[in-house]
Amino acid sequence: MSNQTKWGVVAEFDSAAAIYHAAEKVTAQGYTRVDAHTPFPVHGLDKALRQGPSGLGWIVVCCGLTGICLAQLMMWWMNAHDYVIWVSGKEPYAWPSTIPITFELMVLLSGFGAVFGMFGLNRLPRLHHPIFQHATFWRASDDRFFLSIEATDPKFDSKQTLAFLESIGGKHVAIVEE
Repeated sequence: MSNQTKWGVVAEFDSAAAIYHAAEKVTAQGYTRVDAHTPFPVHGLDKALRQGPSGLGWIVVCCGLTGICLAQLMMWWMNAHDYVIWVSGKEPYAWPSTIPITFELMVLLSGFGAVFGMFGLNRLPRLHHPIFQHATFWRASDDRFFLSIEATDPKFDSKQTLAFLESIGGKHVAIVEE
């Protein structure tokens, strides 16, 4: 090996069933920094990898509530204090008339929260990832399934992890460097 640091180990699998069973075995063995790379979603794979629920929903809810509060505050300030106008004998701040703008700002900030929250949680944009150096990883978007174990995993040992992935049916198992 060169003087580069190890990123982890990557193994290729032929089918969705094979990667699902491999993921169960890997997590049962005690590995925690494991990820799967598949050409399509594999039902139950996130549970087999023991991945928790995404926090994106909470980000979107918080952004939506912020949009509601900001819209109401903005219209209350503009209509009741900053530029008071009595129209048709109605009070300057009548909350039913603020519902369309409140809805629009809630949707706008929720959309921004979803997009930028997804970028943040996925640590994007990342133009290059070490896993791209694996010889056959380009097939992950075509017809192959890959399982990776990062070197930051507490149980990671390059030789033992490599041998373990080969023993559970991994093909083209290789150490990937940073």
